[in-house]
Amino acid sequence: MLATPERVRKDGGQNEIPVWHRPVGRIVEEFQPITCSDSDGIVFPAPKQDVPLDLDRPGERWCTDCITLIRDARKRRSS
Repeated sequence: MLATPERVRKDGGQNEIPVWHRPVGRIVEEFQPITCSDSDGIVFPAPKQDVPLDLDRPGERWCTDCITLIRDARKRRSS
């Protein structure tokens, strides 16, 4: 699944972890819309990458809302 990372600080801001979002459409003026929000997105996004839905990379995770929306859409298509 193509995804774009959001860098989220944890541990009091010492470390960053990538939280993956499903992008929607194309980048407009350095802003990438994302599936989980009608108004929020990634500013100055990194290049999109192919990220497995069953992500098991240490220190990385899918956005909870994005992964739920992706799985719900797949269930609807398969029904």
